[in-house]
Amino acid sequence: MSFNHNDHYHPLLLKQIPEGAATALDVGCGTGRFARRLAGRGLEVDAIDSSAAAIEAARSTPGSVRYEQADIAVAELPRGRYDFVSCLASIHHVPFETVRLLRGSLAPGGVLAILGCYRESTPADFAMSLCAVPVNAVARLLSKAGSEDGEMMVAKAMMTLPEIKAETATLLPGALVRRLLFWRYLLVYREPHRVP
Repeated sequence: MSFNHNDHYHPLLLKQIPEGAATALDVGCGTGRFARRLAGRGLEVDAIDSSAAAIEAARSTPGSVRYEQADIAVAELPRGRYDFVSCLASIHHVPFETVRLLRGSLAPGGVLAILGCYRESTPADFAMSLCAVPVNAVARLLSKAGSEDGEMMVAKAMMTLPEIKAETATLLPGALVRRLLFWRYLLVYREPHRVP
């Protein structure tokens, strides 16, 4: 199937890049499609994924992105380095509290943007899913682009959207979480500027 739900939201994620951003980290980068889009915006990009095969595939495509195989849940990220941190459909592969580590890597004014998956549990979840099914079918029929990710690591989302919102309120105060159409949510957090 050629329609990719994560790729569909690339434009939305790119809109979250703060003005003047120079550095970015893409977490769970897969074969590097979104990381290359960030680099195409002039950002200096580091990208990590736990899959050796994904990193090998990403490195086979020319570009300026620095790829590293790493487990984000235990990685040592530089503190305060990144103006933009993206995490596309990968935070559910690790404990949600890993967002603390991602937050710590943000420069003052930096933005963390998570495109996440959640477990359906509420009437609103099921209503959105009902709406998404026919739109998804049409999008798959109309899509011409092939998927280059091949075998992607897949994990079932265990947290519900209410649980994600509650954890986010504790770990990323002031972050916004909103449900998206294709079984995804968008979480956006901006690190405050530090007072001297």
